[in-house]
Amino acid sequence: MSRRLGRETALQTLFQHELGRVDLQFALTYTCEEFSVSEQAAQFARNLVEGVEKNREAIDHTIGRLAVEWNLSRLANVDRNLLRLAVYEILYSPEVPNNVAINEALELAKIYSGEEAAKFINGILGQLARELQNQVQS
Repeated sequence: MSRRLGRETALQTLFQHELGRVDLQFALTYTCEEFSVSEQAAQFARNLVEGVEKNREAIDHTIGRLAVEWNLSRLANVDRNLLRLAVYEILYSPEVPNNVAINEALELAKIYSGEEAAKFINGILGQLARELQNQVQS
């Protein structure tokens, strides 16, 4: 199974849902069919999308707190949704190591947004990972 494909599918789904106001389940089904996503990758994407939506308020609060001097609505749609996916994995998916969630977000940022966005995303996710590490050590 390609978790990267699942993450990419989840990103595309969240992007469609937010930007086009497309129903979340419709967007996920459409994306999976359009790009011939395997059932395993589709299930992984579904788990991510549902997890992000279920925890969106807390995730957005975390991003807003870490993105100093940036209003969440000012972020590019793709960057905002990449951050949501990665923050969801870091905070709510203990089976995914933080460095994996961060690296995957950076790779997708480079593809869908660019190097500058990847640096910005890395800064926010790195800060979150450090905060969590400091909590564990305390």
